[in-house]
Amino acid sequence: MPTAPDDRFELPEAFGPGSVWADRVAERTLVGRNQRGVEIRIGHGEGEINPGELLKLALIGCAGMSSDIPLGRRLGEDFDMRLWAHGTADQEQDRYLSIAEEVQLDLEGLSQDEVKRVVTVFGRAVAAACTVERTIVPGVEVTHTILGQDQDQEHAGGEDAR
Repeated sequence: MPTAPDDRFELPEAFGPGSVWADRVAERTLVGRNQRGVEIRIGHGEGEINPGELLKLALIGCAGMSSDIPLGRRLGEDFDMRLWAHGTADQEQDRYLSIAEEVQLDLEGLSQDEVKRVVTVFGRAVAAACTVERTIVPGVEVTHTILGQDQDQEHAGGEDAR
């Protein structure tokens, strides 16, 4: 059963499938939610995940989900896989310059040709189906709109609220 935010604020007109939201719960701490009832504490404290970690998890989560069925055809339905994402933000540019992904698979018993095929299958699956990576790699325009202001103020610098 889909969930929606509480009624402290009106739902934005754009609220619908694919919408997520985050509520401030303390200084620099938020709780992110989706319509399936999942909650994630966002911050830098114990038991919280920071936005950069969420970005990296989104990348490897998408890669893992995109490659799961094609890899299962090669390695068997119950294959083990662990994905890693490494990288820290460049402090001067205040952005990630690169994120390195690593994938661990049980390749024991496979020939060199079979391993090469698994590598190819993984790469093709991610390239074809990982929306997150395909969005991030070429760059993505992100806009910021503060709801509740009149249109003149919004476009006079209210969009970038970082």
